Amino acid sequence: MIVIRSAQEIEKIRKCNRIVAEVLGLLKNEISAGVTTKHLDQLAEKKIRELGALPAFKGYRNYPATICASVNEVVVHGIPNSKRKLRNGDIISIDLGVYCDGYYGDAAGTFPIGSVSDKAERLMAVTREALFIGIGKAVAGNYLYEISQAIQEYVEGNGFSVVRDFVGHGIGTELHEEPQVPNFKPDGNGMGPVLKKGMVLAIEPMVNMGKHDIKVLGDNWTAVTLDGKLSAHFEHTIAVTEGEADILSLASLLRT
Repeated sequence: MIVIRSAQEIEKIRKCNRIVAEVLGLLKNEISAGVTTKHLDQLAEKKIRELGALPAFKGYRNYPATICASVNEVVVHGIPNSKRKLRNGDIISIDLGVYCDGYYGDAAGTFPIGSVSDKAERLMAVTREALFIGIGKAVAGNYLYEISQAIQEYVEGNGFSVVRDFVGHGIGTELHEEPQVPNFKPDGNGMGPVLKKGMVLAIEPMVNMGKHDIKVLGDNWTAVTLDGKLSAHFEHTIAVTEGEADILSLASLLRT
């Protein structure tokens, strides 16, 4: 069932997402060569708790950390560790969720470490822009898969591929709610449910430099590109309105 949120509920979800955005901003400023992904994870948890929230990912389906720290060919769910030091030329996708006052917030971004290749810069730029193109379709009266189709067409038109194994989702009193929000148009003639004012969605294109195929490593979490090429990930939580979507996480953070 797709839940329609009241204005009061949306404000509570916005509060959670503002915390997510603040912590992502902190991590973005901390990212540099020599920093470990474990350090970023510890920093994130400390700040989340200081802001009166709880890490949403830690313990979720036994996930062991506060953030997902996915470096280079890791698509999503990279587990932070003390041995993985960031290096100049790496890119890192950080996915972060919080829980506060009975609601959830969720956002992600991909960031460069030092000087990265032109191809990596373009991958990040296309993924980021695909997110905002998808958000542009999140208007009451449109169909859900209009978001999906717009993301897919933009990504593939730029020579990249969208991941099929992981999708966006509804969010509210649970971290993952209906509906699923794929970044590709599913097979078939339907365009999915009609979007209605009050729906809250986490839209999150994951884009590979090569083919869309992925595999999950032995830890049962870390998903990597099958061909070993780079992957990028951007996400915002938005509320559907009668007009332009209301971005509940801080848009400016993932625009630059």
